[in-house]
Amino acid sequence: MSGADSIPQELIAIRDRIDALDRAIVELLSERFALTHEVGLLKASRELDALDSRREEEKLRTLAALSEARNLDPALVRDVFRRIMDEVVRNHQRLQAKP
Repeated sequence: MSGADSIPQELIAIRDRIDALDRAIVELLSERFALTHEVGLLKASRELDALDSRREEEKLRTLAALSEARNLDPALVRDVFRRIMDEVVRNHQRLQAKP
């Protein structure tokens, strides 16, 4: 046997669960960005800064603690959320730049 025929059923089942989680993560990211878009609109309408450094640092500390409690690498989680937050700030800046 070779190829797909040699893949154990248990491995296929685990991969199916991983695929489902990946889809859920993408859905959650979509929902998160929809909410942060609302935040960006509010900030733009009230002429608030696109970047809230204090909120970001507080959020990253909370996520690091949550990561440690779940046996995840806090640096990895911080990096992932730093990328997300950077994109959110760019989106907020674009909203503020619109006439």
